Amino acid sequence: MRRLRFAIIGSGMAGILAAIRLREAGHDDVTVFEKADRLGGTWRENTYPGIACDVPSYVYSYSFEPNPDWSHRFSPGGEIQRYFEGVADRYGVTPLVRFSEEVTSLEWRDGAWDLRTSQGAEERFDVVIAATGVLHHPNIPHFEGLETFRGAAFHSARWDHDVPLDGRRVGVIGTGSTAVQIATALIPRVERFTLFQRTAQWVIRVDNPEITDAEKERYRTDPAKLESVRAQLASAFRDAFSAAVIDADSPGIKAVEDQCRRNLEDSVVDPVLREKLRPNYRAACKRLIASPDFYEKIQEPNAVLATEAIERIEPEGVRTADGTLHELDVLVLATGFKPDRFVRPTRVVGVDGVDLDDAWRTRPNAYLSVSVPGFPNLFLLNGPNGPVGNFSLIEVAEMQMAYVMQLVDVLAEERARSVAASAEASAAFEAERREAAMRTIWVTGCRSWYLDDEGIPASWTFTFQRFTDEMRAPKLDHYVLTS
Repeated sequence: MRRLRFAIIGSGMAGILAAIRLREAGHDDVTVFEKADRLGGTWRENTYPGIACDVPSYVYSYSFEPNPDWSHRFSPGGEIQRYFEGVADRYGVTPLVRFSEEVTSLEWRDGAWDLRTSQGAEERFDVVIAATGVLHHPNIPHFEGLETFRGAAFHSARWDHDVPLDGRRVGVIGTGSTAVQIATALIPRVERFTLFQRTAQWVIRVDNPEITDAEKERYRTDPAKLESVRAQLASAFRDAFSAAVIDADSPGIKAVEDQCRRNLEDSVVDPVLREKLRPNYRAACKRLIASPDFYEKIQEPNAVLATEAIERIEPEGVRTADGTLHELDVLVLATGFKPDRFVRPTRVVGVDGVDLDDAWRTRPNAYLSVSVPGFPNLFLLNGPNGPVGNFSLIEVAEMQMAYVMQLVDVLAEERARSVAASAEASAAFEAERREAAMRTIWVTGCRSWYLDDEGIPASWTFTFQRFTDEMRAPKLDHYVLTS
């Protein structure tokens, strides 16, 4: 049995998972590189008021580490962060993490990866697992005059908790899930809340009740009951929503549209405001927003929905195209993330000196979202074109890691020194994926971060069952194995 050295990039949900699975399989030379001073990934980066997961808590947790003590059906971000820290401590992952040490470059040379870090370290690893996440590089559009604003201004993923909010005038640019969560949290607290909307969003009403002490106790004493609830929620998630979005003509997506439409029409009293909030595209074309009370909160007397285009930002606030100056004390840019970064900005150089930036010059691509041709022994969790819609990325990552572990076995058992997806298999899969994309709800007439430069969804465009089937076992004839 060959002893392998593993580098894991990132200590968020997927990085913690990768370290646990490798250690369970007996691999004891595992190092986790983390650019920040704390683990947790997106839940470390995003600490804005109102942050919560839009996947039910019992589903958004590791299958091997169920948590009977979630406080809500959709738990807040700080609680999720503590959950991941607790799991990392219990499974001995935390001591493996080298904090504040960003991986700056990877170069494939003589059958292994030469890795360099921001601390000047240079080390050699047999296998690299990129668990770098999907949405963590903030997207900050150019706004004329932003630097002149006299108040506090920051991106939602760089929240400044030293800035007071209560009783002040707060503006948020954006209308995605983050902006909606911030709005519902802050409208009751501030003097005036202004939401700058470029594009209206469909919102599905999803209540978020507290989980009672009696329920928690029942789950603690009867783990089978907790597993049953988790399985039911996961099945409903997969069978209902994931099946609906890949078929724009499905009864499921029509039911989702009906729910969203009823939520808007039954909740918003003012017909003018209602039409401002009504999207001109089909529900779920963009990532669907789940909220128990957004429409109620945006109708509060201190809430303003500004739909005119932003002309510029001035010292006192935001000037919109109709000439209105929206005076503000705090401006939050809830403008999303750059979804095509993945392992970048780490410079990655593969076989024959090919740079990953060149391989991905057209768009990021990976076979089954896990392996890139020409980059052996580099495995991506939640990589390009994976199931990143309204799904539990933990479930996705667990299946991907089980798949990766089978490729690791090929290396450890010395059936090969290196393994990477073949260019032919990758090209065939990508062609099939893009053809299937044309039947999805995502191509029915909206602009979203799901779409690449050609308007094709950069995500999994098949059924979730197809993903499950693909992840059961690698087809080794789709890989290049070198000895």
